[in-house]
Amino acid sequence: MGDSVDRHVELWSKELGWMDPVKEAIFARLAILARHAAQARRDTLDSDGLKHWQFKVLLTLRRLGPPYEASPSRLAELLGLTRGALSARLGPLEDAGLITRTHDAGDRRRVHVRLTAAGYDAFEQHAASEEQGENALLSVLTEEEKRALADLLRKLVEAAEAGPADSRPRRSRSDGT
Repeated sequence: MGDSVDRHVELWSKELGWMDPVKEAIFARLAILARHAAQARRDTLDSDGLKHWQFKVLLTLRRLGPPYEASPSRLAELLGLTRGALSARLGPLEDAGLITRTHDAGDRRRVHVRLTAAGYDAFEQHAASEEQGENALLSVLTEEEKRALADLLRKLVEAAEAGPADSRPRRSRSDGT
């Protein structure tokens, strides 16, 4: 038996004698899973009638917690957008009834962007659809295997987020070198 990565590694191990087959298998499988997850997310968004950028705005507001509201400048900062780019994105969401923009009663210059009940429901529907797909993919693993995989991936993410390996302090060996 085996998967496409086993065949890939077998072929390249013959061609590239210096290649570490275990490392190659790990990164090839991570790449396949990343592509699969990204495509599943796009398919789910399409079936839910949302664009990726629309979902990101809804997700960001939802992540803030009740009342699911932020100023445009805060929302732009959280999304990594300019205020102009955010403004262009908010219009269609407001037209669709997924968010509202209201002026502060105390200071009309201040605007609040708030998730509406329809926006909350759209986020929930999409998140539930994604959850089903992710559960289906992980269903081949036991709970213990899922925890072990999560722990191993955390270790890799922590290392990646710490920066390049050459810039991290090296551990000294017990023999003093």
